[in-house]
Amino acid sequence: MSKKSNIHFDISERKILLRVFDIISVLVLLYLVGIIFDFDYFIINEEHWVWSIVLAIYLTIFATIFELYDLQKASKFEVVIQNIILTSSVTVLFYLLTPFYTPMLPENRLQIVYFYISVNLSLFVWRYLYIVLISAPRYFKRVLLLCNTADIDTIITSLHKSDPNYKVIGFINTDVKHFTHYNSKDLLEFNVNNVTEIIEEHKVSEIVVATSQDDEITIKLYNQLISLLEKGVPIREYTQVYEEITHRVPVQHVDKDFYRYFPFSRSNQNKLYLFFHRLLDLVFSVIGLTFGLLIVPIIMIGNIIANRGPLFYTQERVGRNGKPFKIYKLRSMVTDAEKNGAKYASKTDSRVTKFGRFLRKSRFDEIPQFINVILGNMSVIGPRPERPVFVKELSEKIPFYEVRHIVKPGVTGWAQVNASYGVTTDDALEKLQYDLFYIKHRSFFLDISIVFKTLSTIIFFRGQ
Repeated sequence: MSKKSNIHFDISERKILLRVFDIISVLVLLYLVGIIFDFDYFIINEEHWVWSIVLAIYLTIFATIFELYDLQKASKFEVVIQNIILTSSVTVLFYLLTPFYTPMLPENRLQIVYFYISVNLSLFVWRYLYIVLISAPRYFKRVLLLCNTADIDTIITSLHKSDPNYKVIGFINTDVKHFTHYNSKDLLEFNVNNVTEIIEEHKVSEIVVATSQDDEITIKLYNQLISLLEKGVPIREYTQVYEEITHRVPVQHVDKDFYRYFPFSRSNQNKLYLFFHRLLDLVFSVIGLTFGLLIVPIIMIGNIIANRGPLFYTQERVGRNGKPFKIYKLRSMVTDAEKNGAKYASKTDSRVTKFGRFLRKSRFDEIPQFINVILGNMSVIGPRPERPVFVKELSEKIPFYEVRHIVKPGVTGWAQVNASYGVTTDDALEKLQYDLFYIKHRSFFLDISIVFKTLSTIIFFRGQ
């Protein structure tokens, strides 16, 4: 048996690693280019330290927008190449156009080409090394699962999908009453009698306990876990791991133990946070509506040619504390879209017009909602406001669905930028998980992250 590495990197560690070495690799190569070649546009020294700071800030911002820190995409070099070119192109453009805090444009325009090539090359080399070394299987977090065999597929799929470096290597079945074997070439089944030996032999980094009943942990297993905990082996509960990796609250595993899982963010009651949140709502709304006015001629022409009918439409939605309000949107469907009653819009909905599909993909159809934000019915960031008929239906099927109404609905939100287009109860459950995560962890940092992800959605034309 080949020797396995016991070194692994958590999600937060890998994201920090990517951010730090993106900056370091770019600055190091630019410094070397300045020494080796006749390149004096970008100089790294004590006198011009601000130049490096500005470049690092631009690089971090645009790398975030163009998804260079998305761990799923960061492990695929063909995707990374595209995102590096986009990031470096916009970063260099903004850097060249920034006055005072960046170098004067050189007389020899080839210097700009050297600058651009250096930024690209440094990122290409570093990200290739990251994929070959850090994302290699030898650095996967190796996990032992304690669970019921009936839940294995669901648990493993959710974890592996969210973190490519999270590897469940085997499991111990804790359901002794309804014991069933689980056949899989990629997953080992272990005996409950020798957990310590399993940890040592297979270099397990973490034990995840995913039992549905307390009595599934026997005294013998419990004593072994205590012994391993004393030796420094991390032992974590599945719902905590799920939330950390997927950035969703596993509401389907909460049952009725509500307050154990939902210690909501203090920001929901923090007067200072709420004040600045409202201030930013107004600022973003003014910017959004101003942009909307600028593109009105294009929208009107498109509506006349390919939409044919009213430009705007209103619809009743459920807001904060369950209070209904009228939402404003640009019409993207045919005028008699609901002649047979209300129904969910699907990704390939025939009711959506050709121009309406463009409005949805670009998210331009959402612009009039900034009026709702100014009126106070909505916020820029929050759960998507749903129609009363759908809220009633989903509340009966999904536990804690109405909890999402304790904050204002948003033009964009954590669920909108992470979840796929949904038309089923399972899709609604996934979105609720994201919404509850936002409510639970609401903060300025998370709000900024949502803004960046929304920009990515618009740029990559992923609107729905």
